[in-house]
Amino acid sequence: MSFGTLRNYVGGEWVSSKSTQVLEVRNPATGEVLAQVPMSTKDEVNQAVARAKKAFAEWREIPPVVRARYFFDLRNVLEEHFEEISRLLVQENGKTLPEARGSVRRAVEMVEVAAGIPSLMMGYGLEDIAKGIDCFAIRQPLGVFACVTPFNFPAMVPLWFLPFAVACGNTYVVKPSEQTPLCQKRIFELMHDVGFPPGVVNLVNGAKEAVDALLQNDDVVGVSFVGSSPVARYVYETAGSKGKRVQALGGAKNFLVVMPDAELDSTVDALIDSCYGCAGERCLAGSILIAVGDVYDALKEKFTGAAKKITVGNGLEEGIKMGPVISRKHKERVLGYIASAVREGAELLLDGRNVKVVGYPNGYFVGPTIFDNVKSSMTIAKEEIFGPVVAIMRVDSLEEALELISQGEFGNATSIFTTNGGAAREFVYRVGISMIGVNIGIAAPMAFFTFGGAKGSFFGDLKAHGKDSIEFFTDKRVVISRWF
Repeated sequence: MSFGTLRNYVGGEWVSSKSTQVLEVRNPATGEVLAQVPMSTKDEVNQAVARAKKAFAEWREIPPVVRARYFFDLRNVLEEHFEEISRLLVQENGKTLPEARGSVRRAVEMVEVAAGIPSLMMGYGLEDIAKGIDCFAIRQPLGVFACVTPFNFPAMVPLWFLPFAVACGNTYVVKPSEQTPLCQKRIFELMHDVGFPPGVVNLVNGAKEAVDALLQNDDVVGVSFVGSSPVARYVYETAGSKGKRVQALGGAKNFLVVMPDAELDSTVDALIDSCYGCAGERCLAGSILIAVGDVYDALKEKFTGAAKKITVGNGLEEGIKMGPVISRKHKERVLGYIASAVREGAELLLDGRNVKVVGYPNGYFVGPTIFDNVKSSMTIAKEEIFGPVVAIMRVDSLEEALELISQGEFGNATSIFTTNGGAAREFVYRVGISMIGVNIGIAAPMAFFTFGGAKGSFFGDLKAHGKDSIEFFTDKRVVISRWF
C-alpha cells in the first residue's frame, strides 16, 4: 500500500507542497514505505494561517448551536470509518489493533464532548451589582489556533484540541507528526466531506521549519503542543515571547507504587498494561515500579513472569500484545538506554534487545525489558526512555516512595496500588503529580476532564481538553451596564 506524496489541506482544498524535501513514512512492523511527507515551507504555513484568519470572521458569527452540528456530523463519519482509521493507525504507528481502537475511541469522545459547546461556552451574570447596574461575562473566540502533535497517538491527540477550538468559534491549523501523518490525512478528508467552511480547518505537513513558522506568525493567537519536554519548553518560550497562548505537554517518568497490601494479581495485570502497552511509547506509561516493603519479592516474580508472556509482533495479527517502536532510530535510542543501565550496574532481569519476530526481519521490535537494583542516580531512573523498559526500585515505606517521586524532574502521572484507603488518600494528597491513579495503571482522564502534567511535564497554565480547553480557546469579556 502506498499513499504517494501527501498534500496539505488549506482553505478547503488539497494542495501539493512546493517543497522538494520529503521524508518517508514507514510501517514500523515491516519497514515498508507507506508515503512521502513534504517538509512544507514557512510561506506555505503562512498561507494556511492567512486562509484560517480570513475564515474566522464568518465562522465566529455562526451560532454555537449550529457550529455544534458540524461535530455531530463529524462524530458520525468517524464512527462509520472507525475500523479503517484504526487499521491505518496500526500501519503507520505500530500499535496493536486493540490499542489503536482504544485511541480512536478517545478521539471520537473528544468530538462528542465538543458538540456540547452551547452549554460548555456559557458565561455567567448578576443583576444589581450596584443599584441599577448589571454585570455579565461572556466567552468569545480569539482567532487562529494551531497544534503540533506527536507520533504516538496520531488520530487522538490532534482531536484533543481541534474540536474544542473550532466549536468555540476559532479557526485551526494542524501540523501532524511527520512520522505518522496518515490518520490526520484521512480525518481531514472526512472533515471535508462533513462540509466545514473553507479555511476553518487546515492541515500543513512538515517538521521544524513548519513549527517555527506557526510559533512566529503574528496571526496565530495560540499553540498547543505534545511531545518531549525539551521541545515543549522551546515551544512554550518561543510562542510565549510572541504573546501567544501556549499549552505545551512534555515528557514523563511515571512511578507506580505498590503497597504490601495490594491485591497482587490484578495489580500486575494493570502494571503490565501500563508499562508495555503501546510499546511504552506514551506519556502515561509506567516506567518505574516502586515496591514498598515486603511486596518486593512477590511483585518482582509475578511482574517478570507476566512480562515474559507478552507476544511481540505486527499489531494487525491476532494474539499480539505489543508492537514495534516507531522507527529504527528510536529503536537504537531505546537499546542505548538498556546498555547504559547495564554499564551503570543495574541488574537485567529480562532482556528485550534480541527479540525476533518471525516473518518481520525489518521491523523495529524491542521486547519487554526489566531492570532490578536500580538507583535513583542512574540514567534509567531519571530520563524518559519512551520504550518498553521498566525499572524496579525498593523502599521501606510510603514516605520513602513519596520522597523518591518528589525528586523526579517530571510530574505527568503516577499510581498507587493498595487496599488501604488511608494510604491512598495520603498519596493523592501529597504526591504533587497532576494525573493520579488509585489501583489504576493508566491514569488517563476522559475528554470531559483536564489532561496535563506538572513540573517538567507541562509548560503553560491551561491544560488539554475538559474545562481548561474552553478557557484556553476563549477569552472572557465582562460587561458592566447601566441603562437610563
